[in-house]
Amino acid sequence: MTVQLTIDCSDPQKMVTFWAEALNYVLEPPPGGHATWRAHWAAAGVPEAELPPGAGDTPESIIDPAGRGPRVWFQQVPEPKVAKNRWHFDLKVGGGPDVPLDVRVQRVKTTVERLVKAGATVLRITDGPDTGFYAVAMHDPEGNEFDVV
Repeated sequence: MTVQLTIDCSDPQKMVTFWAEALNYVLEPPPGGHATWRAHWAAAGVPEAELPPGAGDTPESIIDPAGRGPRVWFQQVPEPKVAKNRWHFDLKVGGGPDVPLDVRVQRVKTTVERLVKAGATVLRITDGPDTGFYAVAMHDPEGNEFDVV
């Protein structure tokens, strides 16, 4: 069995670009030697009328270049996000409790700075020096929550 994570969104290209950066993934190339995803869908028999404008011109999915993580597909939907996520990514960049807190904090801050430049926003910082915990809750470009820990 393989796992694909499908994320509904309004702008797949924006999300593909952001999440490839966030997860250290790459844009998934079209299968079967096709020049574009649109060419792949056409060869698979998907009618042109079923593809939204621009769909298939650029990748709408990302993959782990090491082949360990799941494929992530960003599916364009007409309705906007209206409520808090029922799930979210935890980007575990700190290294865990065996890494000194100051090192973990710096790793998290470095990642947060990189993701803000890529289009994320900071929602809140949880800094528990007495508990040895540091995390930053963020929003991706479409407002989906995720944590950098």
